[in-house]
Amino acid sequence: MKKFLNRTCTAVALKTMTLKQKLAEQKAEGYVDTAIKILIAVVLGALLLAGLYALFNETVLPTLVRRVQEMFNYAG
Repeated sequence: MKKFLNRTCTAVALKTMTLKQKLAEQKAEGYVDTAIKILIAVVLGALLLAGLYALFNETVLPTLVRRVQEMFNYAG
């Protein structure tokens, strides 16, 4: 019984010390940092989608439409 009590006290003391260390840490990620990261990701994603839309709308789709029309043009 004494061994069990000793181990339990040691474990509680270790957990208490760990908790004190975590609470005393100055390092943390704030809400502002997270919000800025999310905002940057959204802006970059929008720019990427706008670029892809412009590329497909002006370059790929007209070429694709022309090739499909040529493929089904039986008169030519």
